[in-house]
Amino acid sequence: MAQSESSKGKVGIIGSGLIGKSWGLMFLRSGYDVILFDTQTSQLQQAQSYISTELALDGNDILKRLKLTESLNEAMDGVIYVQECVPEILELKKKVFASLDKLASDHVIMASSTSCLSATSFTSDLIHKTQCIVVHPVNPPLYVPLVEVIPSVHTSHEIVERTVGLMKDLGKAPIVEKKELNGFVLNRLQYAIIMEAWRLVEDGVCSPEDVDTAVTEGLGLRYAFSGPLETMHLNANGIQDYCERYGANITTVVSDKFSTPRDLNGDTLTHLSEHFNKQIPLDKLEEKRQWRSEYLKELVKFKEAMKKVNTS
Repeated sequence: MAQSESSKGKVGIIGSGLIGKSWGLMFLRSGYDVILFDTQTSQLQQAQSYISTELALDGNDILKRLKLTESLNEAMDGVIYVQECVPEILELKKKVFASLDKLASDHVIMASSTSCLSATSFTSDLIHKTQCIVVHPVNPPLYVPLVEVIPSVHTSHEIVERTVGLMKDLGKAPIVEKKELNGFVLNRLQYAIIMEAWRLVEDGVCSPEDVDTAVTEGLGLRYAFSGPLETMHLNANGIQDYCERYGANITTVVSDKFSTPRDLNGDTLTHLSEHFNKQIPLDKLEEKRQWRSEYLKELVKFKEAMKKVNTS
């Protein structure tokens, strides 16, 4: 696959499932040539159909910059960046990155989409380990700008800077994490909310519907524009005043239950399953996901419009 004259560069995507085809679409829309690799022909065909449908309104020229392949050699030939999107299995990641390492140039960025594994755990034995990094997207990747950029203990500073620049060019909002930590940043915040939501239902404080409403009609609206730390600063006369007013009670509340995690099973899981299977039957999940994507897309558009107003 020769690079297009107007292309910003050639990008390889390893794995053509939901995350892989989403990465491919984002790179195509941002002006890159994309070569999409998978070992299954049917998976590649499904990915091509998905991307073609999404690009229907963008013009046929964009689709010409997509190539499918079942050859890893071809997928790595001349690429400036490669994004691995295989299942979350440590031994599989090691195997894939060992194969990529043998074909890698001394300049290519080799990124993983992993949501929980550290790059150090599957790249430490590689020749090009300084070029490996985690770039974790948020589902659904097309509509959520955040990406977590997590270097390994071996990753060079140059690779981190180039990766951040590339993500910004895609219109993403990268955050760089200075330490490899189980769960990264997004999931640690998400899991804290999930655990407390579970406790509130399990202890009979609230119905599942009311717990979700507390977020969708409360915290979620506020956090869409100001994160938890900035909210502290806004909700008092600065963050110091907030901590002086509310810090002791926050510590008391957190110490009360937060230190004892609950197992996500048993009667509570049965109760929640019955509730949500009635509210959103399993055969309606995809329909609800599409609804969520459309609303997220409109919310992102609104936020971008507001940024322009604030900077004009």
